[in-house]
Amino acid sequence: MKSAYELAMERLNKQSPTAKLTAEQKDRLAELDSRYKAKIAEREIGLKDAILQARVQGDRAEMEKLELQLTDEKKKLATELEEKKEAVRHGRK
Repeated sequence: MKSAYELAMERLNKQSPTAKLTAEQKDRLAELDSRYKAKIAEREIGLKDAILQARVQGDRAEMEKLELQLTDEKKKLATELEEKKEAVRHGRK
């Protein structure tokens, strides 16, 4: 007898079967992950220096503005990455 979990997984697979990725798609996804990890690190380095500078100068408003900017840029890059990964998964470049 199957568990409720197994039955639910069968129904889920019937509704949207798991797509098999080709080696090329896997390579492209890994490349995208690497590229965006580097972009995020680059923005963190640049803005963290500016945040530290604002902290040293005692400019709390500037520090908060830069922290918000960093958060927004990281979210934007993460969203962009997911869009590109979805395109690769669905066979679009």
